[in-house]
Amino acid sequence: MKPADLRGRVVSPATLVDYQDGAVVSKTLLKESKGTITIFSFDQGQEFSEHTVPHDALVHVIDGEAEITISGKPHRLKQDQMILMPGGQPHAVKATSRFKMVLTMIRA
Repeated sequence: MKPADLRGRVVSPATLVDYQDGAVVSKTLLKESKGTITIFSFDQGQEFSEHTVPHDALVHVIDGEAEITISGKPHRLKQDQMILMPGGQPHAVKATSRFKMVLTMIRA
């Protein structure tokens, strides 16, 4: 399903991206100048290393479990939990099991 096909439709976000062995897979649902919405699937052990972005980002776990580290403090999240990663603070994402998340970034 293409992102434009999602407008006005009810969908289960976990069905929009599949797991792939040894990989992180992403699908951008919305990309605008003021922000993006992207769905990711992580195989167990896959990660985004620590980095910093200037804007807040909301992680909503829709399947599995992950460790989200913000400014050196680890947070364990599971399905149906979310965390707001503050802009300007270093953060990292690691799959403690296979997991999927919706990442919403607002730039303005």
